[in-house]
Amino acid sequence: MDFGSTAAAPDAESIGAVPHQPLDRSARPQLPTDDPFYVAPSGFQHAAPGTVLRSRDVELAFLGLIPQQVRAVQLLYRTMDMNGNPEAAATTVVIPVDRGPERICPVVSYQCAIDAISSRCFPSYALRRHAVAPGAVPQFEMLLVAAAVAEGWAVSVPDHEGVSGAWGTPYEPGYRVLDGLRAAISSEQLTLSQMAPIGLWGYSGGGLASAWAAEMSGSYAPELNIVGAVLGSPVGDLGRTFRKLNGTFASALPALVVAALADVYPGLQRIIAEHASESGRALLERLHHMTTVEAIVRLWRTDMGDLLDQPLEQILSTPEVQHVFADIKLGVAVPTPPVLIIQAVHDEIISVDGIDELAETYASGGAHVTYHRDMFSEHLLLHPMSAPMALRWLSDRFAARPLGEHLLRTKWPTLFNPSTYKGMARLAVITAKVLTGRKVHRLPLSELDR
Repeated sequence: MDFGSTAAAPDAESIGAVPHQPLDRSARPQLPTDDPFYVAPSGFQHAAPGTVLRSRDVELAFLGLIPQQVRAVQLLYRTMDMNGNPEAAATTVVIPVDRGPERICPVVSYQCAIDAISSRCFPSYALRRHAVAPGAVPQFEMLLVAAAVAEGWAVSVPDHEGVSGAWGTPYEPGYRVLDGLRAAISSEQLTLSQMAPIGLWGYSGGGLASAWAAEMSGSYAPELNIVGAVLGSPVGDLGRTFRKLNGTFASALPALVVAALADVYPGLQRIIAEHASESGRALLERLHHMTTVEAIVRLWRTDMGDLLDQPLEQILSTPEVQHVFADIKLGVAVPTPPVLIIQAVHDEIISVDGIDELAETYASGGAHVTYHRDMFSEHLLLHPMSAPMALRWLSDRFAARPLGEHLLRTKWPTLFNPSTYKGMARLAVITAKVLTGRKVHRLPLSELDR
């Protein structure tokens, strides 16, 4: 189907009849910046947030190479940016082969750690067969998406940075996550219920997007039945993270955030234009085209202060930069659903102090917070090691089990918990099926992680 003609429709009439493109296994995916599927139809701004604008069946593949035996539908839907301007965004919804015994299929919105500006890293592209996205983190997170699908849950994987790769911006990741869920449960191509219990899950950059969605859900999408949110190392304070990572092995991460935020904050753009060297400005421009891992390799131990005409701390103290850091900090609202926060004490990327502060902010505001403050893990290891805990906790929320005591701290390390390894054994089975392209049948992890 030619979506170019759809995008050029003269009015909003086309929104009433949502065009759907069936699976074409011979087609190779285009980058979102080049694909007419992502272009909103004329008049879309008059549609309600979460309205499906078009849809298509797609084929997923691990690392773009190993086809997966699942049904996946991509939805383009109406949402908005941080200023309230209407825009379109995409989500990829994966339907389980075997649903659970529940009459209504639970839905999980899984937020990948996109952590890049390039559309090559967007899940809607990186998860597809024939995608060329070396160094895109969502390709590896397909293993965790598969684990959620194996629970019998439908999984929505939104492009929570939008069509421009706006990483780090406030509010709009929440809009895109929540509107993606509205689109998923209302889509005629899917058989999901408007009453479906919904969970949120993400880690690192995906944890940040999940936290925005959790904070905004009560006011922006109160009709959604969100029963819990797992916030893994959610980058509560990007300003603090910038200072922590600059000049380290992960210096590309704050540089990518600066490059993305400069596109939406004129004051920050002006500071860069006035104080960054020519090579510094060129570097920020090149970051728009790099995948996450590529950027990390190329900017290994780069000190952003070397690219400025004034000391870095002096630049960070300017009103323009301080405004951005304050604007993008989590904690502007208290999550309505219960939250499980997972954070490594010895995290080399995300400062535990910032997450301590975020957990206390949520709890003091009345949120039900369980905070797993892991004493022996680090950033990268804790993500897979905490997956059984996250799946169990979400399963308990879907089953309406009691939340129990209001827990601000749980300290028993995942590395020392036997149930972790029971869960990891099941994850290994699922991983083997993904790696061999076999069908992932219902295989709950949560039953073993007790």
